[in-house]
Amino acid sequence: MRFVAIDVETANPDLASICQVGVVTFENGSVVGTWQQLINPEDYFDPWNVSIHGITENTVKDSPTLPDLFTDLKELLDQQIVVCHTSFDRVALGRVLDKYGLQRIGCTWLDSAKIVRRAWPQFASRGYGLANVTAAFGISFQHHVAQEDARAAGEVVLRAITDTGISIYEWLERVTQPISVVSSRISMESQKGSLEGSLFGEIAVFTGTLSIPRIEAAKLAANAGCSVTDSVCKNTTLLVVGDQDIRRLAGHEKSSKHRKVEDLISKGYTIRILCESDFRRLVGLNAST
Repeated sequence: MRFVAIDVETANPDLASICQVGVVTFENGSVVGTWQQLINPEDYFDPWNVSIHGITENTVKDSPTLPDLFTDLKELLDQQIVVCHTSFDRVALGRVLDKYGLQRIGCTWLDSAKIVRRAWPQFASRGYGLANVTAAFGISFQHHVAQEDARAAGEVVLRAITDTGISIYEWLERVTQPISVVSSRISMESQKGSLEGSLFGEIAVFTGTLSIPRIEAAKLAANAGCSVTDSVCKNTTLLVVGDQDIRRLAGHEKSSKHRKVEDLISKGYTIRILCESDFRRLVGLNAST
């Protein structure tokens, strides 16, 4: 039984701005290899991202770029089962490879959050974030350090295999099946997330100018499991910002929703900021079937 777990940290809300990557290799229930690298994303560092992982522009100024590391990364991931907790890391890797015109790596992705939601009923609809699950099982790690997050995700998968008797290869099929026999699909007109969507439990808010109508964006989010609200609150977990609004432009002011989210993040609330392009890739991977 062999798989690798991966995690990335980003410099700003653009998922292509990877500034750290960590890969941990598991074989027969044990860690057999670790690899972590700081990366110069050739992009700006948003203070809010820095406040989460502590990596700054100065930290990576002499670090290699992603193309410099591509051969090493491909060697680690190619033809492997690759575990990540939710699909953010998968999308980020795809985005940065596209950014530099590099070929996609041939691997089989496995979302450990999907495993968690099917392995333990208490996490089926809520509380399946990595920090919460590891705390429940006594798995210690340093959150928002890429190698540590990857190791934690891998250890969660090992725990699921032990508790359920379902092998890593069987989980590849199980995560494509409904969480429960009875599917509780909720009308997208109400903008509530489909229970079977793997992003169920996320609460999304849109701001800025989108390339598609807001109602269409809300339906995409709902089908992937996200509930959608009009305003930012303490329960918000995702802020989706129009692509043209997310970059730092001369004279550009962030929206009131964007500023409120940053204020909540500074107070300890866990909210992810995404550009629309990354959001559409993410919900495309996580739509219910």
